[in-house]
Amino acid sequence: MWHTAGWRTAGGALLRIIAVWAVSTLTMLVLAGALPDFRLQSDDGDTITRTAFTAAWGAGAFGLLSALVWPVLVRALLIVPALVLGALVFFLNGSLLLIALRLIPDGRGDAAPETAVVVAAVMSAVASATSTALAVRDDEAYRRRLSRLADRRRRRGSPDTLEPDRDGPPGTVFLQLDGVGHDVLVKAAADGLMPTVAGWLADSSGHRLTPWRTDWSSQTGASQLAILHGSNHDIPAFRWYEKETGTVMVSSRPASALEMQRRAIARTRDGGLLTIDGASRGNLFSGGAGQLALVLSMAARRGKGRRSRSGYFAYFSDPANAVRTALSFAAEVGREIGQSTRARARKETPRVKRGGLYPFIRAFATVVERDVVVAAVLGDMFAGRTAVYADLVAYDEVAHHSGPHSRDAEKVLRRLDRSLALIAKIADHTPRTYRIVLLSDHGQSPGETFAGKYGLTLKDLVRAGCGLPVPRRARGTHSASEARDAVRIALHRPPEAEEPEAEHPAKRSDPIVLASGNLGLISFPDIEGRASREQIDRRHPALLSTLANHPGIGFLLVRSEEHGSVVLGPGGAEVPVAELTDGEGPIAVFGTGAAAAVRRTDTFPHVADIMVNSMYDPESGTVHAFEEQIGSHGGLGGEQSRPFLLWPRGMTDPLDIVAAETAEGAPPPPGGGLVGAEAVHRVLNRWLLEFSGPQVPVRTEGFTGAARADEPFPGDSASSVGSVGSRKGSVEARGPVDRKPPLSSDVVHGQVPQGQAPPARTPPVLSEVPLPLPLPLSEPEAPGATG
Repeated sequence: MWHTAGWRTAGGALLRIIAVWAVSTLTMLVLAGALPDFRLQSDDGDTITRTAFTAAWGAGAFGLLSALVWPVLVRALLIVPALVLGALVFFLNGSLLLIALRLIPDGRGDAAPETAVVVAAVMSAVASATSTALAVRDDEAYRRRLSRLADRRRRRGSPDTLEPDRDGPPGTVFLQLDGVGHDVLVKAAADGLMPTVAGWLADSSGHRLTPWRTDWSSQTGASQLAILHGSNHDIPAFRWYEKETGTVMVSSRPASALEMQRRAIARTRDGGLLTIDGASRGNLFSGGAGQLALVLSMAARRGKGRRSRSGYFAYFSDPANAVRTALSFAAEVGREIGQSTRARARKETPRVKRGGLYPFIRAFATVVERDVVVAAVLGDMFAGRTAVYADLVAYDEVAHHSGPHSRDAEKVLRRLDRSLALIAKIADHTPRTYRIVLLSDHGQSPGETFAGKYGLTLKDLVRAGCGLPVPRRARGTHSASEARDAVRIALHRPPEAEEPEAEHPAKRSDPIVLASGNLGLISFPDIEGRASREQIDRRHPALLSTLANHPGIGFLLVRSEEHGSVVLGPGGAEVPVAELTDGEGPIAVFGTGAAAAVRRTDTFPHVADIMVNSMYDPESGTVHAFEEQIGSHGGLGGEQSRPFLLWPRGMTDPLDIVAAETAEGAPPPPGGGLVGAEAVHRVLNRWLLEFSGPQVPVRTEGFTGAARADEPFPGDSASSVGSVGSRKGSVEARGPVDRKPPLSSDVVHGQVPQGQAPPARTPPVLSEVPLPLPLPLSEPEAPGATG
């Protein structure tokens, strides 16, 4: 029986090869007849049979070269930037075709170089389509192909690759849909844009959905760092200024991401969520995983298995993948150009500029990164990895420039759902069972940009409020005029014409103004430590009032020498941070948990001298981003602070875990529910623990024993379930946590030293809150100073 199945498999594979070869041969014949600079005959002409034989020879040689040479070329070009590699795909493929034509006997094959590029692209695409069509009704063909790749890695003796089986503990795949808010997901499922998600929600034994609330800094840098490494302490925004080093930290820079990861590990004394047989794909941070692909914090690191671009090789080593992705990349560039042109022609508002390199950046995020990350996840599943965390950034990139509720963004959601369907389908064929968890790191809030609405940027407004020169384009705006008048009044100057720039000598350093969505950060580099309100007023007496009373600004956070930190709002409103209350004062419209989020950020060592949150209109749900984005996140206000968590039924309810923490003495989350990315980390960590070591009884019913439907977000309606702190019962505690010894530099960076068994995951006491400890840590292996 086994021999029969083996021969059947081999016979099917041989037939597919012959079919693809035949179709490639026909394609080459058609192209030779259609393109003047491509020939398959001698100068004197040939018979049809001879020409067909030449085409078959050329197609076979091209296919063989693609299979043998292409992987070597891709590995050699890993040092090339991804965008450049995408363009080189066509030219490299054309070069292989020219070599194949040279191998045809008697020199009967010839093509111009530019024609060879076209012929190679068409032949690769047709071969890929043919192979896919032949395997449409044969799920085993695709499964076997990926399974063979996983087996090959295991035979090489990789210490990170285990021998799993479907009867053992399940693995977990965490898929982060970057920027997809809770309400956006619900609407997309209801409208049929995401049928896979809709099916999971409709199935009584499928998945459950709950929203969670971000910290004040509602962006990937803060959220993903906490989700993967357990702490986002001292991450005030996506970008911030550190006075002691003169460095602007930016979450999307490799050196900054590496330092952020190092600090989080030092604070928690834990390598991360993925330290035990984990894989990190397309993320800002490693999570302690041993398997990495497109991980920003590891981008500058060297050594086997640690280069973030290594994931490209596994994908682009298949020439069919390379050509298919390259063609999709080109199509996406054209799609973006068409959509932006249509938006301009229709004079849609709000609208931002989408020219320059943006079409290529969008295509990389929505096509290249998606394809590489999804392929890496599938490979991880066939390799039987215990935990996989992957970030799909396509929606976030498009929503920034087209709007979170735009048709452009909806089309991206539809394509993402197809990727989810593929992963779910492959999970039925993997060597071990998998639980698929869907989550997001933040949402997005729509709205016209601050500059588009008021004609000047936040930096322009700050400079005007400081009495500094502003660009000519902003000089005539109403906001700048009011700011200049306020300065003159404060300095007891007559309201005269604008003074020339030469009369404004730069005696002090200009303020540094940074934007993170609708959150602004203002720092005075020549004031040591955190500047006080009194110091700012002495230097720039009109600045704080100018900012606080501007209609595009919701509130400010600044430190006062007399009252401690205070929140300032329009009309002279001033509330000490210690007395902040949700629903009252300057933060009244920002919803449940705003006061606690501001108080927490106020404790950060690198909080800016002035923190600025834009206005928020609760009726329209709009904010004003301080960047060129009509869908933004980074501060408080609207859907940006409300991401989601979608998990399989049978895993412990996140609210039960929060209730257990509260029952064990942890402070209840402000406003109830799942609050903060650090809480999400504890939930995900608990789910990994449930299927390793001693088991915790898992029930499909709620914590109190009654079956419970998915709960609305706390504070959204009068019908909401009460605070989670009032829920009764507790989840079984797992014992004390051993104090860990100082971490080595490898463990600090989330890596387990080679040849050493990974440490057993220590089940944490649910109420434990990690505290900063002095550790003898080595310096990160950064490629240079972040400044």
